[in-house]
Amino acid sequence: MAAFCARCGTGLPEAARFCPNCGVGVVGGIIHRSLVRPRAGRQIAGVCIGLSQTYGWDLVLVRIFAFGCLLFTGGLMALAYFACWVGIPEEPLLPPGAGEYSSKA
Repeated sequence: MAAFCARCGTGLPEAARFCPNCGVGVVGGIIHRSLVRPRAGRQIAGVCIGLSQTYGWDLVLVRIFAFGCLLFTGGLMALAYFACWVGIPEEPLLPPGAGEYSSKA
């Protein structure tokens, strides 16, 4: 089974630890995504969706856990969320047309 980088689509050798084209880390055939706050799908600041995409957790469970901790930690979770909001970088903007394939040869 051939493996391809989920980020750039380059074919990966079986023993690859990094994508030779874009440098994204590969562990066990799974592309490691860096921890960023995505621009799409966020509710407040994108902290929960960033954590769920990076670590492969279910987004609904992450949001329920964060809300439950917010209620029962006396504001400590709000402080941790704000720290993540400030500390986790936002996903970079792509130039127009960067994610599209051109049909021109």
